Amino acid sequence: MAGRFLRLFQPLSRFVPEVSPPQRKVGFNEKLFWTAMALALYLVMSEVPLYLPLEAEGGDPLLYLRVIFASNRGSLMELGIGPIVTAGIILQLLVGSNMIQCDMSNPDDRALFTTATKVFSIIMIGVQASAYLIGGMYGNLPAIRSMVVFIQLLFAGIVLMLMDETLQKGWGIGSGISLFIMAGVAQTIAWSCLSPLPAFDEVGRQSGALIAFVQTLLEGQSLGSVFFRPGNNPTMLGFITTIIVFLVVIYAEGVRVELPISYARYRGFRGRYPIKLLYVSNLPVIFASALFANIYFISQLLWSQPWGRNNFWVSLLGQYATVEDQVVPVGGLVYYVISPQNLADVMNDPLRALGFVSIMVAFCIVFSLTWLEVGGLGPKMVAKQLIDSGMQIPGFRRSSKPIESLLNRYIPTVAVLGGVLVGLIASVANFFGVFGTGMGILLAVGILYQYYQLIMQERVAEMHPALSRFLGG
Repeated sequence: MAGRFLRLFQPLSRFVPEVSPPQRKVGFNEKLFWTAMALALYLVMSEVPLYLPLEAEGGDPLLYLRVIFASNRGSLMELGIGPIVTAGIILQLLVGSNMIQCDMSNPDDRALFTTATKVFSIIMIGVQASAYLIGGMYGNLPAIRSMVVFIQLLFAGIVLMLMDETLQKGWGIGSGISLFIMAGVAQTIAWSCLSPLPAFDEVGRQSGALIAFVQTLLEGQSLGSVFFRPGNNPTMLGFITTIIVFLVVIYAEGVRVELPISYARYRGFRGRYPIKLLYVSNLPVIFASALFANIYFISQLLWSQPWGRNNFWVSLLGQYATVEDQVVPVGGLVYYVISPQNLADVMNDPLRALGFVSIMVAFCIVFSLTWLEVGGLGPKMVAKQLIDSGMQIPGFRRSSKPIESLLNRYIPTVAVLGGVLVGLIASVANFFGVFGTGMGILLAVGILYQYYQLIMQERVAEMHPALSRFLGG
């Protein structure tokens, strides 16, 4: 039965917007159609501008967090999936740590958990939109304009939440959040390579790295000018780094330790239980990025208050300065959780770069170990799952204790190594101007692999309906 906390959301369930699950079997082609429609609507909303003055445009201190949150500055997708992810993380951690009682095998509990997640998502949308406006992200806006922007952000956030629910309820394929992240990464990489817009530098080339490279070859000029370009223009160094990071992540996805297992009832059946290097996948990066983004929002909101700039604790959390009509972090904790934007920034302040890498890796390790228990991926839970499914490890008694002892040699170590690897990729890759950010590529590779598996399962289930129940259909 649901705990007292979740039951508080029961009266709100009739007012929270909801997408009804399909009452019939949805064909593969129809799922593809609704998935494509959700993606198209997301891309359109990413280009629809907010009601902002032109002078509100400028530098973006959250540039390297936008890809992971599928957001686009100055558009309806300003907040992206950030509030939805943050709300989901908070509730999942509370449920996983048993601070909130919820039985996910009970349909009523799952329904209340979904309602609570939606309510928290809407609250987080309002909080983050308010932080943007009050904190001066767009400068000093008039009250009417601020209200219009707030309504725009709230409406867009609710639409995004419903699109994600539409796909997850069975109308589409996979998760809307994953789809939007992958689309944002792909769009950023393609635009960084092939953008035909002028770069506004002294050379007069286009901003796309590959187009600028071809222009340089045709003009017979030095190639150094396309490997190191002024400002935040995409470079060939970033292009090469992007390819290297893709290869590293793809390789890391395949690294695993395989433990032999056998079926207790049928001695002839043998298999292997894989423990991947990226055991907890990319969740540590998502958690760390959500934490860093919220530190930024809260510190900016507090700093903008009249009493904030003279408060020791607020200054310790974050200090800001106005540069070209934009509020940017210049000190405090928030200064070290926002990535330097290129090698020039790293050289100008190497301590900041070192601090960012250290904090990112440390939090990825912490979240990796935390998710082992919260997500049910720890040695104890895995051993219980193997025993309950009728499996055993040859040479060990069919008991959870010896199997747990064996798994305990591998799982915590692999979780730590995986956390270090994703933390390094997510932080260091940004220094070299990687397209789509290191975090974005980490997520994109994992999402592409998941979608490949989902599409193959859908195709097999459609061609062989009798297999659908074994594939979860």
